[in-house]
Amino acid sequence: MTINEVQDDIIAEFELFDDWMDKYQLLIDTGNDLAPLDEQYKKPQYLIEGCQSRVWLFADYTDGRIQLEAESDAVIVKGIVALLIRVMSGRTPAEILDADLYFIDRIGLKDHLSPTRSNGLVSMIRQIKNYALAFKLKNA
Repeated sequence: MTINEVQDDIIAEFELFDDWMDKYQLLIDTGNDLAPLDEQYKKPQYLIEGCQSRVWLFADYTDGRIQLEAESDAVIVKGIVALLIRVMSGRTPAEILDADLYFIDRIGLKDHLSPTRSNGLVSMIRQIKNYALAFKLKNA
């Protein structure tokens, strides 16, 4: 599936609910499905700067694709990072760098996050794109 196809699936899943409490529950459930991050990656160098809660993000580069793993100590944030991983993991650096993450606006996430969580979301996306740029330059 392409990045846009995955985003469209996420949008369709969130459109099943009208109430934002139900959408938050979907977000929490999505985060709970995220595989635990190996303890070796729960170190300061993997922490996302700008997040109110702690978010660790690790990226590995194999066969031209970036594999992302993450975890957070906050349930909503864990759901957000799980969505980002679902959309971005397994992609090439170019795909990640060129991605327009429209699903965030389309599911209404930006409108329903506190300012600190919105800043954290921006920081997570920036870190994923920084990893992509680093892997692209290293392997050019």
